[in-house]
Amino acid sequence: MKTNEIPYYKTDQFSKLIIDYINEDEKIEPFISQFPRLENFQLQIDQKINHSVDRDLLVKVLRKQNLDISLSQSTINNISSLTNKSTFTITTGHQLCLFTGPLYFIYKIISVINLTNKLKKRYAHYDFVPVFWMASEDHDLEEINHINLFGNRIEWDSYQTGSVGNMELNNIDKVLSKIKEILGEKIEASNILEILESCYKEGYSLAYATRKIVNNIFGKYGLVIIDGNDVAMKEKLIPLIKKDVIEQGFVETIKSCSDSLGKNYKVQAFVRDINFFKLTAKERELITCASHLDDIIQNPENFSPNVLLRPLYQEMILPNIAYIGGPSEVAYWMQLRTAFKQENIPFPILVLRNSAILLNEKQYNNFINLGFSLDELFLDEVDLHKIYVKRQDSYKGFDQEIREIESIYDRILERTKESSIQYSVRAEKQKQIRSFRKLENKFFKLDKNNHAVALKRITKLKENLFPKKSLQERYDNFIPFYLKDGENFIEILINELNPLASNFVILLIK
Repeated sequence: MKTNEIPYYKTDQFSKLIIDYINEDEKIEPFISQFPRLENFQLQIDQKINHSVDRDLLVKVLRKQNLDISLSQSTINNISSLTNKSTFTITTGHQLCLFTGPLYFIYKIISVINLTNKLKKRYAHYDFVPVFWMASEDHDLEEINHINLFGNRIEWDSYQTGSVGNMELNNIDKVLSKIKEILGEKIEASNILEILESCYKEGYSLAYATRKIVNNIFGKYGLVIIDGNDVAMKEKLIPLIKKDVIEQGFVETIKSCSDSLGKNYKVQAFVRDINFFKLTAKERELITCASHLDDIIQNPENFSPNVLLRPLYQEMILPNIAYIGGPSEVAYWMQLRTAFKQENIPFPILVLRNSAILLNEKQYNNFINLGFSLDELFLDEVDLHKIYVKRQDSYKGFDQEIREIESIYDRILERTKESSIQYSVRAEKQKQIRSFRKLENKFFKLDKNNHAVALKRITKLKENLFPKKSLQERYDNFIPFYLKDGENFIEILINELNPLASNFVILLIK
């Protein structure tokens, strides 16, 4: 197994806020609790251990939600351990992407599992439980109703509305048939098809199917799956619903924090006066005016927090000390630091999920044999073409000639101190250099034609590893890799990814 790590800033894929957070810039400190260093988790535990969480309710809800799911003994033990005040959770969450969606869905859960294991080794007198929070109340169906598989977009056609978690998997057999057609009759395809067909069935809800597939892949590692859309848990949310929907008691607090963050960074999430949706059987509608108090008290399950209040809800319910998220999640959590202070809820340590590019052996050898190092993988295709051509022995650039021109004009400049003449000399110098660069570009185009085959290989590699000019992890599904390595694919990721690393990983999958 070969891995290569590249600092995030060299990938040109992450915001200034994320780079500064990784580098522990002091400008970030007002918006977080602790930087994600292993030694800082004791400080977080000290805060959370004194925060009141209804552990008995949490365990009761988890057992009820997972009643029809075949849990591993490790997960069963983890759920039971949550009644102990010395047990804490490490959490990530995501939308209910079809068949887990893009690869970073998998990376988030891997990061949670790995951080849990790392904390268990460092703080053996505590226990830690990995948790996946299902965003079942989300209503953006278009964001989660498809996967990209071997360059094919496979979409689940559904015209249901409202919370995606409650949507029934009508016509899912057509989607499974398309996947089967793409995978073919190979023996390797049977295992993954068996998983998909057992988890996604007509009559299942999307929430249930997502719970099943995540448990199927990660249950052996003790992962606990929770759905926040629960009547009993939302009764705990009533004070927040009242404060937000009736009093608009969060808008100024969150806006003030967001404005402070915005002095140096781009703010991720828009702040609203009211941050709850109203749930009905078919809709999830943004609340725009105050609701009746009786409705909130009697029907809290009909109220759904938006992206800015869901974190507070989560941290009220869970004995959580760390939240693992992608770049945008880390950014919008930072808008909430003062809201957490206002409600006396400990703000968790924010951990950026692992990011990786997976290369097979052929892709790796092609890139290296073209004369590149893995550090150059993130360069633009046009830049890679230029670098390749200019590194060939046949390439003759005009650098030497341009240096000679600069030397001639520099000697001319030494002959006079007259500013107007010096200005003319410098202008003529730049004109000559531009002319030579234009000629150089014409020669370069001729050289490009001589290396057309190699340049096409570069283009194909970039298209495969950066589909649609996006990171692989934001586009490709896990199925092609699971197809090749089966459960060992997850083991490879667990062994190779460090949850507290501050580098982008390039991983060779043999």
